Amino acid sequence: MIPPELVILRELLEHEPAFVSGNVLAGKLGMSRVGVWMHMGKLRDQGFEFEAVRSRGYRVVRWPASLNPLLVQAHLKPPTRQLDILCLPEVDSTNDEAERQLASGRATPFVVLARRQTLGRGRLGRVWHSADNGNLYMSFVFRPHLEPGRMQPFTLWMGANLCELVANFCHLEPGIKWPNDLYFEGRKLGGMLTEARIDSDQIRDLVFGLGLNVNSPLAALPAELARQATTLADCTGHPLDLNRLTAAIIGRVLSAYERFIEDGYRDTFADLWNRFDLLRGRPVTLVQGSRRITGVAGGIDDEGSLLIRGENGRPQRFHAGEVTLEKS
Repeated sequence: MIPPELVILRELLEHEPAFVSGNVLAGKLGMSRVGVWMHMGKLRDQGFEFEAVRSRGYRVVRWPASLNPLLVQAHLKPPTRQLDILCLPEVDSTNDEAERQLASGRATPFVVLARRQTLGRGRLGRVWHSADNGNLYMSFVFRPHLEPGRMQPFTLWMGANLCELVANFCHLEPGIKWPNDLYFEGRKLGGMLTEARIDSDQIRDLVFGLGLNVNSPLAALPAELARQATTLADCTGHPLDLNRLTAAIIGRVLSAYERFIEDGYRDTFADLWNRFDLLRGRPVTLVQGSRRITGVAGGIDDEGSLLIRGENGRPQRFHAGEVTLEKS
């Protein structure tokens, strides 16, 4: 059942900035106008502010700036989609919380959002700075029931989709550094972390985590990060609507996941990756343990492996490793 507060928000968003009459809201909800007023009171408690004008109705004059799961749901397209969203003020890691929710029997798909992480992490066990200052920390949880071999390009496909979403939403051109980092003009915007549990020859659970710097002031970052990182607000010159952006990302990730599972992504994957690939044609060094490979990046193959052309001119394929750009 759709919560009455969500029905109210969807109606107000659909007609914004016009007023919506109390009779219309009451009809949508199948309740009296007094009942509508009571549910709007619950929204006021969450930070929404409304203007009420006799004979005209209601409209929103202030939206919550922080993450609000109802508002995220209201922004989702199509509006009929009802998604299980768990929004927490603080968590150790959204990926870890996702695994706990899976263990407790929560049905998939669902999304875990947090305003702050105390133990946020990236690839190779690195710490992800996760303060409560307007950034996005989120994990998507699926049960794909696919053989593990099919999943290798998954993070790359998701990263390319996220770059296109950011490009359309923010009117800037980000890039992706193989295999999981989002950049803009040489500074890091975000990172992805995909984790899976495998039963026999199938992936049972899949958790796709995303950390994205959105509205935090650069001055709030630790000094060593401020030199290397950036935020969407800094890139665009203005703060972003965090709830609208979150809904846009959720919609894009869900549609990209469906295309991947149905194996319908291959016809567009190469072009999408090439548009946002930061490494192609540039000198790089890849580190695998004590091994260092230097050459020119040549994009990726159909399975998402990084191609590096060495001095002998022949490309080598790498499934994993840490890549750095070299000065040309």
